[in-house]
Amino acid sequence: MELVPWKSFGEVSTLRKEMDNLLNKFFGKSSLAEAFGDEWAPSLDVSETANSIVVKAELPGLEVKDIDVSLAGDLLTIKGEKRKEEEEKGEHYHYSERYYGSFRRSFRLPTTIQADKIEAKFDKGVLRITLPKTEEAKQKEIKIKVE
Repeated sequence: MELVPWKSFGEVSTLRKEMDNLLNKFFGKSSLAEAFGDEWAPSLDVSETANSIVVKAELPGLEVKDIDVSLAGDLLTIKGEKRKEEEEKGEHYHYSERYYGSFRRSFRLPTTIQADKIEAKFDKGVLRITLPKTEEAKQKEIKIKVE
């Protein structure tokens, strides 16, 4: 089974950004951006080795206390919140593209893993989750006998 990237509303998100840029050129902050709210989702890489599934999530500006990782059956969920910085008195934004708010990314794992041996590390804004496969899930080579 191969891992296939899943992007929720990827095309809509790209269209939204292009429309925002166009409208911002003419009118400043667009009402289209306000209609979608301040939702965001971190970028993920999911890869597979012979022994494990590895998930890397970009979470710049967050701290470990802002992130939760959970596993329910074969569903891995990463959630958290990126808090907006307080605006200083007298500071007026001309342009703002950074996203804030809570996020949630969930996806099904393609194989069974050893839940008690999962490791999660956070360094320089990147969360790395290593999910070791069970022995049954590891690919095994079968020798063919000649008769």
